[in-house]
Amino acid sequence: MNTVILSHPLASEVLTALRERATPGPAFRARLRALGALLLIEATRDLPLTSRRIETPLVPMDAPELARPLPALVSVLRAGDGLLAGMLDMLPDAPVGQIGLWRDHTTLRPVEYLVKLPRDIGRRRVFLADPMLATAGTAVAAVTRVKEAGATEISMLCALAAPEGINVLNRAHPDVSLFIGALDERLDEHGYIVPGLGDAGDRLFGTTAE
Repeated sequence: MNTVILSHPLASEVLTALRERATPGPAFRARLRALGALLLIEATRDLPLTSRRIETPLVPMDAPELARPLPALVSVLRAGDGLLAGMLDMLPDAPVGQIGLWRDHTTLRPVEYLVKLPRDIGRRRVFLADPMLATAGTAVAAVTRVKEAGATEISMLCALAAPEGINVLNRAHPDVSLFIGALDERLDEHGYIVPGLGDAGDRLFGTTAE
């Protein structure tokens, strides 16, 4: 598995704010959105370009643009939507898919409740957004679903990852590229990333952990 850890001062600043307990919900959402943009910029460095003829206010020119079809952006609900917002800032014309998974806090296994993907996803490179790569149960399930729909080139974008989660994802899907904001120390006895940032979904939407 190709794993890339963001190395940029802006990413460090954003991650510190995301980790801090005192960061309020609106600021948390804004920072997660910013991190989504930073992760996608890093993950798309090798996208192919073509060109087309355009008219600027002054002259015609052959201008570069992304080769078609554009990549698909897929959010692992619900916390993935926090990263997705920033990814769409960078790639607003991309088709969007959603995979609804929640982690059973007793078994730590993913439970699926929704899958909506672009019909032609098999023709597109896929960037899958899920902020926390902890036990990797939801990540493995989401990648499996995207592959079943026909996708063959998949990158996973996460705010934080634990070594245990990376190992599990690598064993299940060694062909997936992983882009993360930071690699944390470990998982605790409840399957949460340490030091982590808590429950990304609850902090994103202002809900209470069950």
